Amino acid sequence: MAPKIYGIESLADISLDSGARLTLSDGPLQLGWKHSGMTSDFIAEIMALPYSRSRKDYLQAHHDIGYLSNELIENAVKFRQPGDILIEAGIIDGSFLLRVKNALDSGTASRLQQLLHRLQSKEPGLLLLEQIEINAISPESGSGLGLLTLLSDYDARMAWTFQVNKDEHIILTTTAAVAMPPSSNL
Repeated sequence: MAPKIYGIESLADISLDSGARLTLSDGPLQLGWKHSGMTSDFIAEIMALPYSRSRKDYLQAHHDIGYLSNELIENAVKFRQPGDILIEAGIIDGSFLLRVKNALDSGTASRLQQLLHRLQSKEPGLLLLEQIEINAISPESGSGLGLLTLLSDYDARMAWTFQVNKDEHIILTTTAAVAMPPSSNL
């Protein structure tokens, strides 16, 4: 079965072979929230280094990379099926790119695809405001605020690829890109 892609299809095809690759392995300690924060901090530290000649650029790059990484890795940890999470990161043509790959169950994949259809119908900023209002009324509504904040406030470009593997699991590959501060030193 051919993969189903939502969002900016060209992002799904970008090679991150020259970037960093990490694997969060499922094991006896169980992957959890703390792994998301530690991993995203590590990625932000490494990927923001080229901007260290300017404190302002470094802090901005570190913040944007850290926020994007944390949101995508948290979602992968929270919604995954047992197994490893593959993370690839790199800076290409003035943008930080992050790709996270993990397995989902069919129910989670279906709910995410419904959200992605909804994203195509309205501006992310309007959806963010709507979701804030929904969350204020019903805390159990399921947030989605991180993804909407990335799209609205960080101008993230994103792609989601759903593919069924040989074991009939659904493999989700999320690719996101945010512009980095311009720097003549890179």
